[in-house]
Amino acid sequence: MDSNGSAHGNQDTIKSDEEQYLEQDFTSSELGTKEYWDDVYQRDLRTYKDIGDVGEIWFGEMSMHRVIKCLRKENVPADAAVLDIGTGNGSLLVELAKSGFTNLTGIDYSAAAVELAKNVLEQDDLSNIKVEEVDFLSCAGTLTGFDVCIDKGTFDAISLNPDSAADGKAHYLKALQGALTQGGLFLITSCNWTKEQLLHFFRQGFAFHRELPTPSFMFGGKTGHSVTALAFKRVQ
Repeated sequence: MDSNGSAHGNQDTIKSDEEQYLEQDFTSSELGTKEYWDDVYQRDLRTYKDIGDVGEIWFGEMSMHRVIKCLRKENVPADAAVLDIGTGNGSLLVELAKSGFTNLTGIDYSAAAVELAKNVLEQDDLSNIKVEEVDFLSCAGTLTGFDVCIDKGTFDAISLNPDSAADGKAHYLKALQGALTQGGLFLITSCNWTKEQLLHFFRQGFAFHRELPTPSFMFGGKTGHSVTALAFKRVQ
């Protein structure tokens, strides 16, 4: 404490604790590995071929409707270039196409996911939509010119990688910065990260634009959200 009675040491400790919270990593999990998702989508692909079930929709159907409602609210043109990062079974691409969007691309690093998505799109006569096997963490400089990038759970999975979560997040940010046009819209849905943590991580090159409404719950007299959905704009 100085002569004026200011507890500078305590202030530094509080700031340090806040920084640690904003930049914390999660315990690693198999959900952060390519092997896990390859197995998931190989099973889903077999199931789809057997009975026509597309598999799980990550975060549920409401998450897709939430994204589309936001795009409409932002008056995103029908021909805007839209990238679905970690497209999985391609369900979001289907819904975007049904909502009138015509310039759609989906990427996934799982070959089985790509094959499944192509089958699902073909079933809906949407084989003109591009779906490519791409590892987003290794594509900086090759994916460019998108007006909208959408992530529902991919950043979450990267954050759980047991080998290099920190490196993965850094590569993700670089790839995202290269993929989006200036002023482009980035929509992210996460069940791992809070609003404050996402704002902190995407502060480089992005400006917070809006929070998308998600279901809330009450615990201990406080309101919380099990899912966070935010919109950013590419600013530099």
